[in-house]
Amino acid sequence: MKILHNARIHTLDRSYPRASVIAIDHGEIVALGGEEILRGLDRGDRHDMRGQAILPGFTDSHLHLKAYALSLQKIDCETATLEECLRRVAQRAAQTPPGEWILGHGWNQNTWGNWPSAADLDRVAPSHPVYLTAKSLHAAWANSAALKAARIDEQSPDPQEGKIQRDPRGFPTGILLEAAAEPLSRLVPEPSPQALAAAIEHAQQVLWSYGLTAVHDFDRRDSFVALQTLHAQGHLRLRVTKSIPVDLLEQAFDLGLCTGFGDEWLRIGSVKVFMDGALGPRTASMFQPYEGEPWNRGILNHDAEHLLELGRRAADAGLGLAVHAIGDRANHEALEALEHLRRYEAERGLPRLRHRIEHVQLLHPQDAVRLAQLDVIASMQPLHATSDMHMARRYWGARTTLAYAWKTQLEAGARLAFGSDAPVESPNPFLGIHAAVTRRRADGDPGPGGWIPDQRLDLQQAIEGFTTGAAYAANSESRQGRLAPGYLADLIVLEQDPFSLDSHDLRLLRPAATMVGGEWVFQA
Repeated sequence: MKILHNARIHTLDRSYPRASVIAIDHGEIVALGGEEILRGLDRGDRHDMRGQAILPGFTDSHLHLKAYALSLQKIDCETATLEECLRRVAQRAAQTPPGEWILGHGWNQNTWGNWPSAADLDRVAPSHPVYLTAKSLHAAWANSAALKAARIDEQSPDPQEGKIQRDPRGFPTGILLEAAAEPLSRLVPEPSPQALAAAIEHAQQVLWSYGLTAVHDFDRRDSFVALQTLHAQGHLRLRVTKSIPVDLLEQAFDLGLCTGFGDEWLRIGSVKVFMDGALGPRTASMFQPYEGEPWNRGILNHDAEHLLELGRRAADAGLGLAVHAIGDRANHEALEALEHLRRYEAERGLPRLRHRIEHVQLLHPQDAVRLAQLDVIASMQPLHATSDMHMARRYWGARTTLAYAWKTQLEAGARLAFGSDAPVESPNPFLGIHAAVTRRRADGDPGPGGWIPDQRLDLQQAIEGFTTGAAYAANSESRQGRLAPGYLADLIVLEQDPFSLDSHDLRLLRPAATMVGGEWVFQA
């Protein structure tokens, strides 16, 4: 038995919110209370926590585990200038044998002021195919060698759910939006299953250092295979809820997979469906055009009728939906489908599944309360708001009143589950908590009140998004997200109590230690 005492424990259990002693045995919490309970506990392995704060371990409710793990090996393209990104590409090219692929992630043309081009990359890496994914993961930037390898030229048609950006003569510029990047992405050498498992195992250590003890992974089959490999080896010490891509729905149906299948380390989550693109490349589906782009309303992948068709099939299998929707029209179509799906569940006597909308970045005013009415989880990423605020104002204009509207959702009665969308944003939950509480960037932009201050959350609400709300979204609220007897012993230790800090300093917090299943997995 481990006994942690002399601590400031925030349990997030409303029946007993504060404690100073927590006892752990066989990976579970067995007792919790004040110092007086020490007399009734076996001596065990006692740890004097010297007044440090203890909170439940955090969950990232939306990340891409394979993409994040591999991004740790790629060029970091999230730079202030195009020139700095090109310098990093040139540096990697000098270290890479000619003909081998150069990969990177994180560029954002909105930061640079203009779209980059294949010609930019040709200058610094003429002897390598180069493939760099955008920060949004909804666009890619390639050089001429990569475009040639993928046979993308002026004769190539735009795919149904994507677009090849072209110059005035019709030649590809090197920017590929949405599905247009798929022919090229398929050429990028994939790591072996063993190499991917090793990359995820390394990423697991990074995530522990941020205080994450669980994640909801939205990558595909190869990520699931790597996670099973780690689990079988006893090396998976991060609790993973794994989504199923919608194109594998029929296989999941045939196999009888359902939401919740698995164990407390690795379990099936929801079926992931993309309704639209993203704000960054202006492919999120909108009712009205983007400001300054009267021809552009984004890309809608499915209408409500088609999503309902998919949802019925998933519900028949006992699988919930996780619907990517960013633009106001995409969210509207998703809500229309989910309203009919709720009726279908009731008519058929099916379980009322925990459907979720991923991102919920912009809502039409008439849709603002519908997630709560339909009992649909708002799976949102606070860092998107502070990263995107200038883009949102520029391209959505007055519509931003209901952009990244966490407080609106909470007050309407919807459940919030917070994440990062890593590698789109950092998976560090303290950065997300800071964004949720202040709606300001690290440098204080846009000022003391933050961006759309009415949507700020208090600290308790922000932390609950990464704990109790995330646990509910994973169907594990009776085992995760709180510190209480019978719950898993997943927790973090902090030198500073976040409830005693100035809100702007929340972004600086890092765990002194992280425990998963009663074992210390990280100690600073």
